Amino acid sequence: MIRPFTFLKHRCAILLLTLLFSVSVQAQTRYQPNWESIDSRPTPAWFSDAKFGIFVCWGLYSVPAWSPKGQYAEWYMYWLKQKSFDGKVYDFHQNKYGPDVQFKDFAPLFKAELWNPEEWADLFERAGAKYIVFTTKHHSGYTLWPSKEAEQTWGENFNPVKVGPKRDLVGDLTKAIKGKGLKMGLYYSLYEWYHPWYLNDFHAFVADHFYPQFKDLVTRYEPDILWADGEWEQTSEAWRTPELLAWLFNDTKNKQVVINDRWGNDTRHKHGGFFTTEYGSGMDNDAHPWEENRGMGYSYGYNRAENLEDYRSSRELILMLADIVSRGGNLCLDIGPAADGQIPVIMQERLVQIGNWLKVNGEAIYGTRMYRNPVQWSDGTKPEIRRGEYMVPYNILKETLEPDPGQAVKEIFFTQKGNTLYAIVPKWPGKTFVINDMAVAPHASRVTFLQTGRELQFKATGNGLLIEIPPFDPNGKWAGEAYVFKIDR
Repeated sequence: MIRPFTFLKHRCAILLLTLLFSVSVQAQTRYQPNWESIDSRPTPAWFSDAKFGIFVCWGLYSVPAWSPKGQYAEWYMYWLKQKSFDGKVYDFHQNKYGPDVQFKDFAPLFKAELWNPEEWADLFERAGAKYIVFTTKHHSGYTLWPSKEAEQTWGENFNPVKVGPKRDLVGDLTKAIKGKGLKMGLYYSLYEWYHPWYLNDFHAFVADHFYPQFKDLVTRYEPDILWADGEWEQTSEAWRTPELLAWLFNDTKNKQVVINDRWGNDTRHKHGGFFTTEYGSGMDNDAHPWEENRGMGYSYGYNRAENLEDYRSSRELILMLADIVSRGGNLCLDIGPAADGQIPVIMQERLVQIGNWLKVNGEAIYGTRMYRNPVQWSDGTKPEIRRGEYMVPYNILKETLEPDPGQAVKEIFFTQKGNTLYAIVPKWPGKTFVINDMAVAPHASRVTFLQTGRELQFKATGNGLLIEIPPFDPNGKWAGEAYVFKIDR
């Protein structure tokens, strides 16, 4: 008989050797600067386990914080110069700031005087997010860290340590987020609308601006995600991004870093660690990790033109999360802070409401995988559902709670974890509900209502599994956005 202490010593030694072997194998892998090699790297599992992230869109555009409804406020610089939307942004700018104020002149007004990165991190943790994606540089070229390349091109106004906040925003938030045990992602735009080299000498822009700036960002902050954007005017070969990603995977410290799919106009949904959809409805499989990325309203950056009716309700956002996760994806939900560093109260409220639901029902979301039947439809005509990379209509309420006459609805979303199946129900099911899956019925051993932890009565029927539901408790303070039933098999 092996004594417990001796057994533990042997077990620890085995675990240590396994870890060292894994690290050794990883260290020996050298990725080549081509997509075949880059794509051979498995996406670290933590990303597919996380399921819910928060995108933060913040910068000089947060000073005017305005665009016509339905447009991105963070594109203010572009809308202004192009006199887009019949000159509405241009006219707004002339009336508010005058003809002599340029976009770079917003820098002294972008003070972040009320910003507390620890408060942001507390809120994100309370929301139940597992990762953050922070806009370090949008298409204007303004950086939220002291970038030598940005200052050389645009002057001190584009250095937040010298003008405006007088601090390293990326560094301070990275410290706060990682201090909470959350993953820190950095958004970075490859191109800049009006950078003189980008417009006149693209090769110099890549070699002498983009490359050293990107490497500085990664080396300083060691991000867990690199979320590229602004790639669509050039191929990945022109951007030389396979070469850059080989450097990232081979020569930087964080071996669990994750990348998205925006590294050239030939890469979306073809190359990269996870595929992205933007203001869409996601994808319909888990063959490759993917993420739906969108705001609560119609803009990523804070837009003062948006009103209450432009914001999704907490119920809508939670049903989106359940729907997206059931189809194998992640939801990364955007917030747009104000120039003073405060997150608008309605955005705070939505995050807290999502977090309250996840606190009770999170085991049906985190670490789950797509079930073979991700959704159960009711009787009726199924609505047409479109998928795509960008701006595809997505009305989850119409698909669940507010259908057209005669239209079928999604009455259950499914997720699974090992031998456990989770049934996420968008509305209170009444006295009973049936899971129409004959494969579940004979194997179910226990059914639990996650809100209360109470085990429920169930039985196999001709259609599948019939579950008896307890009476609804109006005083139970149940998270009523959706209800989750756990089926152990």
